[in-house]
Amino acid sequence: MNATDELAPAVRSILTAAARRTPPDERVDVDAQSFSGALAAADADGRVPVVAEVKPTSPTTEGERTDDPVELAEEMVAGGASALSVLTEPEHFGGSPETLRRVREAVDVPVLRKDFLLEPAHLDAVEADAVLLIVRFLDDVEGMVTAARERGFEPLVEVHDEGELETALEAGATLVGVNNRDLASLTVDLGTFERVAPAVPDDVTLVAESGISTPAEARRMREAGADGLLVGSAVMKGETREQTEELVNA
Repeated sequence: MNATDELAPAVRSILTAAARRTPPDERVDVDAQSFSGALAAADADGRVPVVAEVKPTSPTTEGERTDDPVELAEEMVAGGASALSVLTEPEHFGGSPETLRRVREAVDVPVLRKDFLLEPAHLDAVEADAVLLIVRFLDDVEGMVTAARERGFEPLVEVHDEGELETALEAGATLVGVNNRDLASLTVDLGTFERVAPAVPDDVTLVAESGISTPAEARRMREAGADGLLVGSAVMKGETREQTEELVNA
């Protein structure tokens, strides 16, 4: 793991909490839907492939959504979301494995588990179709990619710069997310994706993450090479279905 003293205090706190978790006793075995396949199908259908995120709260946003997360997820899918992302981190994002389990049972699109997963045993908390693996926080990226695939998950490997992208590709990642948010400062710059995307091979599915809230920003990321857009705060504000539809039709 990279030096944590370079990270924002909120992120250090999240990682400390993640390291304290008690791993489950049993390993999961997932019969997963294809996350990257769902993005490709939406694109072939002429829709913007949006991964809408169920995120009750966040250290980088104000307020909290207290709606039933299953109802929110169903609204996102009704608005055209190709896949969903569900936070399972409890202390800082208000998520839980049980929330993901309920959402996945209720919808017919792939569901990504978004959390701060530091070791293979952390993967076993709940079944999902895909899991987020953040290069910056992992000592053994290839080992985590392998462990995820052994359980049936499709790993979405998150990077922030060209160096992390090289690490992800060397680990065998075929689904890569570029996070526009700098975890050292928590600032967002859509130019991050534009700088990293040209180095991504054509056979890798590429997802733009963070900072996408308007149709214009969605189009900007698509023009830069995004095969999918992971959108959190924008679809959790206001009318969830309408917000999702607006981005899907950008």
